[in-house]
Amino acid sequence: MAARAIWKGRIRCADADIPVKLYSAIEDRAVHFRLLHKTDKTPVKQALINPETEVVVPFGDTWRAYSTGEGQQVLLTTEELDDLKPEPSRDIQVLKFLPLQAIDHRWYDRPYYLGPDDSMDRYAALAQLLSSSGREALVHWVMRNKEYYGALSVFRGYPMLMSLRHTEQVVSVDELQAPAGKPLDEKELAMARQLIGMLEADFSPEEYHDEYRERVLELVEKKQRGGGVERPPPSQKPAPDDLIHALEASLKEVRAHG
Repeated sequence: MAARAIWKGRIRCADADIPVKLYSAIEDRAVHFRLLHKTDKTPVKQALINPETEVVVPFGDTWRAYSTGEGQQVLLTTEELDDLKPEPSRDIQVLKFLPLQAIDHRWYDRPYYLGPDDSMDRYAALAQLLSSSGREALVHWVMRNKEYYGALSVFRGYPMLMSLRHTEQVVSVDELQAPAGKPLDEKELAMARQLIGMLEADFSPEEYHDEYRERVLELVEKKQRGGGVERPPPSQKPAPDDLIHALEASLKEVRAHG
């Protein structure tokens, strides 16, 4: 099935204007369930309930309340919040160009592919420019009433947009306790390097699946046929009590499965 565009916009850089379509580069493949009443298997639905009266409250009869640190609640209306939304726009505005990998992975949020819209020539020029420049662009855009910053680069010849998290979302590493402890001795270092060398390999994403999802779908298929799945007893290996024994156990296991 061909990919479907989720949004249309225009990349703007100085006087350049490049119409593009946005395609999600990932998709939700989680298994979703319907909630049924155990008694008669009727689908149930969620409702807003007043906990004091047990009465169902229509959504239109609700306020938005922000709880402050002083224990107060500030009431906000939907109209007040709507007035604060960014102005609608189709522009993906280039703010600056950065060296590749200047943005570390903590800031990455969601990837999108960019496809051409009306002008293949300008789209191809964009791909060529990004490929030859050795740079990625920091961009800003508004989509569906939400403001985004992103990194515009090229992946295997295709322009790609990675939305970025905002600064207040990323926890600073300075808030963590720095690694401390006695340095590794030569034997520990040698064994660790040996283990790293034995496990060294290229990244092959096709090898990594959502195993829980696969087990759920397998259970669904078996129950459709009238069967079930036996639950194996959990296996628990005793943890080695020091680094040397842990490295020796790891090397032994890797050799056994090598």
